[in-house]
Amino acid sequence: MRPEDFPHDIQPHLVPEPQGRLIYRCLGCGGEFGIEKLLYICPDCRSVLLLYDSAFDRLKETPGKVWRRIFDYRRMLNMPALNGIYRYHELIGPVMPIDSIVWLGEGHTPVVEASAYLQERAGARFFFKNDGQNPSASFKDRGMASALSYINYLLKYGDVDEILAVCASTGDTSAAAALYASYLYPRVKSAVLLPHKRVTPQQLSQPLGSGAMVFEIPGVFDDCMKVVEQLSENYNVALLNSKNAWRILGQESYSYEVAQFFEYDMKNRVIIVPVGNAGNITALMSGFLKFLDIGVIEDLPIIIGVQSVHANPVYQYYLEEDPERRHFEAVHVSPSVAQAAMIGNPVSMPRVIRLADQYNRMAGDRKVFVVEVSEQEIMDWHLIANRHGHVSCTHGGECLAGMVTAVKQGLIDSSHSVVLDSTAHALKFSNFQEMYFENRFPEEYGVVPKSELINAPMLVRPEDLDEVPESGKPLAGKSLDRFINRVSEEIAHRLELKKV
Repeated sequence: MRPEDFPHDIQPHLVPEPQGRLIYRCLGCGGEFGIEKLLYICPDCRSVLLLYDSAFDRLKETPGKVWRRIFDYRRMLNMPALNGIYRYHELIGPVMPIDSIVWLGEGHTPVVEASAYLQERAGARFFFKNDGQNPSASFKDRGMASALSYINYLLKYGDVDEILAVCASTGDTSAAAALYASYLYPRVKSAVLLPHKRVTPQQLSQPLGSGAMVFEIPGVFDDCMKVVEQLSENYNVALLNSKNAWRILGQESYSYEVAQFFEYDMKNRVIIVPVGNAGNITALMSGFLKFLDIGVIEDLPIIIGVQSVHANPVYQYYLEEDPERRHFEAVHVSPSVAQAAMIGNPVSMPRVIRLADQYNRMAGDRKVFVVEVSEQEIMDWHLIANRHGHVSCTHGGECLAGMVTAVKQGLIDSSHSVVLDSTAHALKFSNFQEMYFENRFPEEYGVVPKSELINAPMLVRPEDLDEVPESGKPLAGKSLDRFINRVSEEIAHRLELKKV
């Protein structure tokens, strides 16, 4: 539809103009800084930053019901800049003109209700939000669309000529960063740092295919992160990890989309996400708080973060019930099938602490929780989900395992409906499925395959066949007829089929 075809009272709001006053605000000292150049930490106290709109209250002048209509009508616009996460422009990037927006197809991923059998087995009504259907096949595209749109804005309207973007990654971040940077080539180039031999072949292929300079270094993600932090503090590069506050803004779109899917009724809803560097759970809380503040939603959903026993610093922090006695300590991680969550010192932990306190206060009750699951549970539920009509990555399996744990702990009951974040496409982690089916998980993972979940191809080659087709040597005539008959009979026998 064209803007002139919409209701007259909505037309002025459909295509947003630059507005607002975004600033960086330090979570440590409270210092505020302009956005004219990229900042990742406070110049004064070196704490992490969040982006705030100092003119946010202007949005409250529009009633929540009107905002709902604006966002709903924008779904019908055929404008690429507003087809993705910037449908919610006023909340994500209000200062940017829409000609700066980079849209590669990200956002508005499907929310798919689990099969009846799977819901019964898991013990709750739930949905998967399939963020693996983003362009680089993970949720990271949301944050990259925001970060690279802002970089594009600086290139168009600032004093910047070219940018080298860098990131540390366990796979998905590098794929998204390289993809979005390549769209702005040659003014933007990218380099990614990966932990050596700790990224799946599928994930490694993505930044290579997008033309990024790829560096593998010894250690784990936390070591890669320390190196890129050093680079960003001492050299003229753009950091694209979630330390970049623009990434958090883009990832808030997940919460807006979930609210819109449920027609803005968030009462008795539960959102479950895996926690690695903690950017995603930060963005969820921030997004729902904004929607509540401007009246788009009336209730805050429960948010549950999930961590593996192999990388659980956030879970450990919240084990202490008394907020005054909590003390964060980084942990040493062990190998995890939820690779993106294998982080022992989350960059966004200060943001989590600040926003969780605010979230619970605004909700009037505790609504942010963290649960812990085993590697065995992650793999088992990952495979069970995919056996029943879903495309769940290992992190989606982690969320499902977390939901089952939350049900057992009484955090979820029959009154709730749950959305699980399947953060990436299952094919990115197919090597873990192969390891499970072939029973070759290294002992350090602590995963023992269950026979009922193992699947493998079966060779059908009847022994009484003298001739079978080969590459370049097809069968014909009676030989082909005999081959087809015998193979059909053998398959029918194994399937226990009855003749009609």
